[in-house]
This record gives sequence, structure tokens and C-alpha cells, in this order.
Amino acid sequence: MSNEKYLNKYRIPSARLQGYDYGANGAYFVTICTQKRMRYFGEIVPAVETDENPSPVNQHQHPVGNGKGNPCATENSETDFHPSLRETAIAKIAHDCWLAIPDHFPFVALDEFVIMPDHIHGILFFNKPDNDDWVANSFGRQSQNLGSVLRGFKASVKRLANENDIEFGWQSRYHDRIIRNGDELDRIRLYIKNNPANWLKDVLNPH
Repeated sequence: MSNEKYLNKYRIPSARLQGYDYGANGAYFVTICTQKRMRYFGEIVPAVETDENPSPVNQHQHPVGNGKGNPCATENSETDFHPSLRETAIAKIAHDCWLAIPDHFPFVALDEFVIMPDHIHGILFFNKPDNDDWVANSFGRQSQNLGSVLRGFKASVKRLANENDIEFGWQSRYHDRIIRNGDELDRIRLYIKNNPANWLKDVLNPH
């Protein structure tokens, strides 16, 4: 996509699909990034072993913890089981705010999502039983559409960060993709699910 020059500075044209009704029923894959891709949400770490889920790499190691099958520290936590985010306080806030989206927008159903160190991936389903009208996407403030849902989510996280004196910021934009069929939905779900493992592989193998 080519850049448009504005006031002698380059800007990125809108990524929105021109003419599409972003309030229409359907499935949307969205990515929201932190400001300057700062890792406000934490770090991806190898899964912690449990008695019920020993690592094949370290089956000779003995868990050190409460012995009740809960996640606990080990003598050697290096494992290839389901890496996950070691959450910061703001990551927990973002997680709770994401789960609360349907409370504010009842037409939204949540699907697969993941919080990563510097971004969030998620799938949102819009289901408006009485929505038969098609309204082309337009600039400016809008309601009951994808932009308003994500704007509300981001504002909630930022507000709670401020109230708890947590340094945090979002990128002003977000990325979206309209999911067109079941096969694409399955591929995106798998991509989201595998995001932590792929992140960890990239960190451990930078070249």
C-alpha cells in the first residue's frame, strides 16, 4: 500500500475496507498494539511444569511447590509445553476488560484471543438479530460497530491504568480482518493459539 503525503509528513492510509459495514453481522479478527510496541503486558515464558503435566524435556526433574497439581516452580522450568504470558498488572486489567466487552456491547460474542507482551489478538463475532440494514463504512465517530467496540475497550484499559497509576499507552490504530469462511476462521484460531509458542521460538532463535 502506498503512502499518502500530508503536510509534508507521511501518513498511512486507513486500513479499513472501503465501503464495508463494520457494524454488520460477521466475524472480525483484530490486533491491537501497545504504544511504540512497549511490552507493557509482560513476557512470554515456557510453561510451568506440574505433577500432572511434566515436561518431556525434564521428566527427571521434581516439581517444587505445593504438591496439589497447581502450577509451581521447578528446579528447571525449561519446557516445550504451551508457553504463556507472565502477566503484569495492566495485562490482567486488559484481560478482564476484554472479557467484559459483551457486557457493554451485547451483540458481540468473544472467540479465541490472546494477550501478548505488546499486542492483543482476538476474534469478535457480531450478532444483531434485527440488523438488516447495510451502512457503508464512513469517517467520523460511529457507534455499534467494530470501531466503537475497540475504542471502548481501549478507553477502559487506559482509564484503569491511570486510576492505578500504571504507565501504559495504546497505538492509535488497530488492524482488522473480516473473516470470510470457516476455513479461514480455523486458521486464525490456530494462529492466535500458537502465538505464544511462536513468540518464544523467535526470542530463543533470533536468527
